[in-house]
Amino acid sequence: MLEFRYIAFMKALRNFIVIISLFILACEPMDQEPDLISCEGTNRLSEINQRNFGMGLTTWPYASSSESVDDTYSFLSNNATIYVEHIDNRIPWDAWINDETLPEAFVNDVASRKQKSINSLNLLLAVSILNGGRSGLIEDFQGNLPEFEQLDDAAIENAYVAHLNYLIDELSPDYLLISIESNELLINAPDQWEAFKRLMQNVKERITLAHPNIPLSESVTLHNWYSPQISNPQDFITEVSEYVANYEFTAISFYPFFKGLRTTEDFQLAFDFLHEQTNQPIAFVETAMIAENLEVSALNLSIPGDECEQRAYLESLMFNAQEQDYEFIIWWAHRDYDQLWNTFDESVKDLGKIWRDTGLLDEDGNPRPAFELWLELLAR
Repeated sequence: MLEFRYIAFMKALRNFIVIISLFILACEPMDQEPDLISCEGTNRLSEINQRNFGMGLTTWPYASSSESVDDTYSFLSNNATIYVEHIDNRIPWDAWINDETLPEAFVNDVASRKQKSINSLNLLLAVSILNGGRSGLIEDFQGNLPEFEQLDDAAIENAYVAHLNYLIDELSPDYLLISIESNELLINAPDQWEAFKRLMQNVKERITLAHPNIPLSESVTLHNWYSPQISNPQDFITEVSEYVANYEFTAISFYPFFKGLRTTEDFQLAFDFLHEQTNQPIAFVETAMIAENLEVSALNLSIPGDECEQRAYLESLMFNAQEQDYEFIIWWAHRDYDQLWNTFDESVKDLGKIWRDTGLLDEDGNPRPAFELWLELLAR
């Protein structure tokens, strides 16, 4: 299972150039350094006697070993109320379209996730139909795209519905994302957006009919909804706001350091924007903040970060989750994945470094101040 996830992650990183280009443009040097943030935080969470939102993590491991996978699932079972199986890799298009045998790697990966299910926690199943660059359909296991004229061709729709039904039947999720970071397609391939909307509307209706008790949504990136680096930002904001209104909850992917957000005031402006744009229940389905300086010379990227800023972001997230009655919040990785990163191909090491140091634990498994805050709120 780990080998399959690792290979898929490598391929996804190679497709991530468009997103990273936008990221680099958005992270221009600030006019002045913000005041240093105290790791003591504020008293905003002190009045929370009973937490009203779920707290979860993904199953992304920190090393290329079966032990790290087992340790990750064990950590989640002890430190969360919900967890995420994030399936953002290849789709066996040929098998679904032509009614052929499913690839062994796919079947084994799903079976392993099922075998490791944490029955004491709720499960969010997050599935992507878009490639790593969010510029079109994800590829087949052979690295090819299925034949289609438009994204909403019947063959694509039927195959993806079959894909989702298989995953739902095997993993029995409590929540479902039928697409990951959908608004990025509107930035990266706007000519495909209308067909994509028709496709996802049809998929949503069919999955809802087959599984009426599973709340479903598509995730969108708050960093690019809030601050899109495009020529017509207001039209984009309006379109995304109208799009998320079609779902039972608004699913958010948010990495504030992508936009150079570092202070409590910065974070709150993004949260306030979100609350103004949607009346639906909100769930942060993936988020994180760097706890160390991010230096990627090949990308001309230098972003300051430390453990106290990470804690400040988590505190702000939890405060808003309580005040706005979020469904849940999901932190991307429980531990820095330096060990896994050291095994990456040189061609993707620079990109993989961007999220490497966002764990609640550092690379040695030592708790950061954010994890102490995490445990404090988890117990309430």
